[in-house]
Amino acid sequence: MVGRKDSQLPWIPANFLALPPQQSDLSTAGAFLIPVPCDSTTSVRSGSRLGPAAIIEASYALEDYDWELDQDLSRVGIHTSPALEPHTGDPAQMVDRVRQAVEQYLSPGRLVGVIGGDHSVCIGSALAHLEHYPQMSALYLDAHADLKDEYLGTSWGHSSGARRIHERCPVSLAGVRVMAPDERDYLTERSIPLFGWPPPAGETVERFAERVAATLNHEVYISLDLDVLDPSLMSAVGTPEPGGMFWSDIMAILSRVAVGHRIVGFDVNELAPREGPPACSYTAAKLIYKIIGLTAASRHSPVSAKLP
Repeated sequence: MVGRKDSQLPWIPANFLALPPQQSDLSTAGAFLIPVPCDSTTSVRSGSRLGPAAIIEASYALEDYDWELDQDLSRVGIHTSPALEPHTGDPAQMVDRVRQAVEQYLSPGRLVGVIGGDHSVCIGSALAHLEHYPQMSALYLDAHADLKDEYLGTSWGHSSGARRIHERCPVSLAGVRVMAPDERDYLTERSIPLFGWPPPAGETVERFAERVAATLNHEVYISLDLDVLDPSLMSAVGTPEPGGMFWSDIMAILSRVAVGHRIVGFDVNELAPREGPPACSYTAAKLIYKIIGLTAASRHSPVSAKLP
C-alpha cells in the first residue's frame, strides 16, 4: 500500500550515530544529546545554528567501536532529543530555555551533552548541571577567554559564557590564545586558572594536561568551543584563531581529566559548517563520541556500568 512504512526496509534513524531504537531509547540510554541550533549572539561569522544538524548527519559515518578504548561505545545507549527551538529575541531567555531542557533530562547514571549553536548555550547547560552537582567545577576549552561581563548589548552571549559560569562555580580556562584587557583583569583579580596555548617551551602536552586537571574538582563539567582547535583542523567556526590545538592535544587533555575526575556533563559548540570542509563536521562528531566514550570508560562515572 502506498504510504505504508515497510518495517523490512533499511531506514536510517535520524539520531546521533544513526542508532536503532534499542540503542537510543530514552528510558535506557546512558547518554543524552540535546541539539540547540541557536546563533543569535554570534559576532563574527554566523552559521553555528546549522552545526547540530551537520554534526548529527556526520556521525552516521562514525565507527561504533573505539579501538583505543577497545569498546563498542554505542552500548551505553545514546538518545538524541529533537532540536530545541531557539529564542532569538532575548539571549537571557534562550539561556533559561537551555537550562530547562537540560534539567528535565538530568538523572543519576546519565550523561547529558548539548550540541550548539554558539557558545552561549553553555551557560544554561552548566547552570542546570550545578543544581545536581553543586560541587562541580568547569573546564572551559576555548581560544577566547569569554569573560566579558557584557558584549554587544547582552550579558548572556557567546563572549560571556565563562564569566557567567564562574559566578556560580570554579572555572579553569585552557587553550586560550586571545583576550581583552578587561578579561585579563577579571581573571587576575579572581585568580582564575588560565592555561594558554601553546604550552610553555619544553613542556609536554601530557604535563600540560596534568596541570589543568590538578585545578579541577572531582566532578567536572566540560564546555568546549571548537575554535580551541587549530584552524587547519577546524576552520568551520565563527571566530577562528591561529595556533590552536590538534587532535592529539585535545585528546590528551580530555583523557587526563576522565582518568582522575568524574565528567558530569558537557557541551560542544560553534561549528559553522558552511565555513569549512565536511571533515570539520565529522571531527566535531567524533569529538562528542570521544567525550561520551572517555566518560563511560572512566571508573568514576556511573555510565561505565553500561559497558561490559
